[in-house]
Amino acid sequence: MTEKLILSVLVDNQSGVLQRVASLFSRRGYNIESLTVSETEDPAFSRMTIVTSTQPEMFRQIEMQLIKLEIVKKVAILKPENSVSSELLLIKVRAKGIEKKNALLEVNRRFGARIVDVTLESFTLELTGRTEAVDEFISSISDFGIIELARTGVTSLERGADSFSEDI
Repeated sequence: MTEKLILSVLVDNQSGVLQRVASLFSRRGYNIESLTVSETEDPAFSRMTIVTSTQPEMFRQIEMQLIKLEIVKKVAILKPENSVSSELLLIKVRAKGIEKKNALLEVNRRFGARIVDVTLESFTLELTGRTEAVDEFISSISDFGIIELARTGVTSLERGADSFSEDI
């Protein structure tokens, strides 16, 4: 039985890091379901949030393989009880006519997405939240006709006052 694994990986902020980490996963046959990367509060480092599904006994092996890379400074396995996670969705939905727009606004009201663009025939909405909430939102408005969507993937931080990079 596979489980979702969320890794927070602190890496050097330099060219080629993303390729080296992604190729490690590829060589080992692990699929990356979601990957977000951005510079941290210290411009020398970037934080990667990687989501993959694997057997729980493989969690430690993946962590150890990552830490062997000299560009990787720290790895943490994030669990729901010790982290907060969020995802960003931008979605363009068909909404031609006042009745359809009103119906879409009514559905949207339950989720609190922000309207970022309106045309005569569409709405573009922005929603942030847990992956499950984003999935539910997409499901709720799919009958209107999704024109296109883009998701950032999961990004996560450990709970508490400590910094992931403070002891590096």
